[in-house]
Amino acid sequence: MRFSIQHRSRECQGRIGCLETAHGKIETPVFMPVGTQASVKAVSPEELEELGAEIILANTYHLYLRPGHDLIGRLGGLHRFMHWNRPILTDSGGFQVYSLARLRTVSPDGVVFQSHIDGSRHFLGPEKAMEIQQALGSDIMMTFDECVPFPAAYDDVLDAVKRTTRWAERCATRKEPGEGALFGIVQGGMFPDLRAMSARELVALGFDGYALGGLSVGEDAETRLAVIQAARPFLPEEKPLYLMGVGTPADLVEAVCLGVDMFDCVMPTRNARNGTLFTSVGRVAIKNARYADDDRPLDPNCSCYTCRHYSRAYLRHLFMARELLAYRLNTIHNLAYYIDLMREIRKAIEAEQMLSFRKWFYQSQEINQKEDA
Repeated sequence: MRFSIQHRSRECQGRIGCLETAHGKIETPVFMPVGTQASVKAVSPEELEELGAEIILANTYHLYLRPGHDLIGRLGGLHRFMHWNRPILTDSGGFQVYSLARLRTVSPDGVVFQSHIDGSRHFLGPEKAMEIQQALGSDIMMTFDECVPFPAAYDDVLDAVKRTTRWAERCATRKEPGEGALFGIVQGGMFPDLRAMSARELVALGFDGYALGGLSVGEDAETRLAVIQAARPFLPEEKPLYLMGVGTPADLVEAVCLGVDMFDCVMPTRNARNGTLFTSVGRVAIKNARYADDDRPLDPNCSCYTCRHYSRAYLRHLFMARELLAYRLNTIHNLAYYIDLMREIRKAIEAEQMLSFRKWFYQSQEINQKEDA
């Protein structure tokens, strides 16, 4: 993997870059649709390509449990298995194991946990996480880390940071020449000094990129931005920075201004299935009765397949009738919104208008909120 910075904003820390991988180039800042189980829910790889998605995320934990990384490896790797020829980033499974707090036991070697599928017991540690990602053939692999809940005691977070560093070092020793990139994950909860400590220790190990993990676990947006600001000065400017599992469109705009290059979140796809749609004038709750006879496209400023062909009235009908097509059309639009938002952000940075774009973004998002609440 190669990362080059093509333009730095003079207004903020935002920058435009290019990630080059074995499966293609990625323009940054970038949003990565989440394909947890080798599938971005409700849409096909061809539809993702049409939307302009340049990279997707898949999950080590879920693919290890089902169908199994060995099987995927035997069938030619994850790209071939899911018919996606563009880059793939795989999470290490640390966050998923964290979410199983009642079903796991953490030790210096790794984590013993019970499967959420059938209750069977498994072990996942740094070496196993690397083995799985190597079998999948990821373009970007993540180190195995320990995520902590929010709130958490300082000493507990400190212990997790120390384990995360040791595990990251063990992951690094398993990386083979010619494989995909390996990113280190900065932990430290909501404590600025621990975030700085984690960042310094990981940088000393020399990864291809760095991620901020352990966020979007219940903290407010102000706290989240403070964590990014605390860690950013200790991470190398010449390496890509990935904010994991975050977030809302506003989160993306703010984090780009702080120098973040990569994002992923289930929000566009999950909200699509729940009937909440993102538009250029704010969120639309498509189940609301006011859309029952609304013949306008969902977003007149969007050129996605859904907005080109279907009315708000039809989308509401599908959603209220629980027709499967509702999930597909809603997901296509929400992903288009996120991908287009990142495209507009890149244009704003290049034109030295990021702060003006940020102001316009908030003004436009307020238009629809009161009516649709």
